[in-house]
Amino acid sequence: MDERLRAPSPTLHVREMALADCPRVAEIRVRGWQTAYQGMMPQAYLDGLDPAEDVERLRARFEGAGVGVESLVAEWDGDVVGWACHGPYRAGEVRTADAELYAIYVAPDRLAHGVGRALLRESVARCTAAGHGRMLLWVLQENASARRFYEKAGFAPDGAEEPFEVEGVEVPEVRYARVLGGS
Repeated sequence: MDERLRAPSPTLHVREMALADCPRVAEIRVRGWQTAYQGMMPQAYLDGLDPAEDVERLRARFEGAGVGVESLVAEWDGDVVGWACHGPYRAGEVRTADAELYAIYVAPDRLAHGVGRALLRESVARCTAAGHGRMLLWVLQENASARRFYEKAGFAPDGAEEPFEVEGVEVPEVRYARVLGGS
């Protein structure tokens, strides 16, 4: 094929989230839940999720983020297509020296295009640079694709489990951990 006829490769860029990104991030987060958790959570709950309702909650969390909490977005040719949030690990109300990946979501039409890997790589790099020794995260026990994603990135289950309840249905989560730094 003539090089001049090829479509340009998309540009993927990870940056810090801005308040103006909240509506798009809410859309990605809700559509991510509806796609990733289908069959793992009550369908009526997933169907009832609304980005317009989620955006205000997201804005409040973004504006009130504590020390060390960072939200990142991934842009694909200038369009926001993914979001990740990390910060100090939450052991109940106590923050620890470990880092935690609180959330990572990719627009369903951009799954398997490297967006999640780019966001996770940047979160890990920032948590390493901040001096955290480990990064922890919680994932639904039944979410095999997410578990494979984290395992490929060097995370492994550490044996901790926690119940998560959605509309009276228990949805168990497992904790994954990864040592940060040169180890």
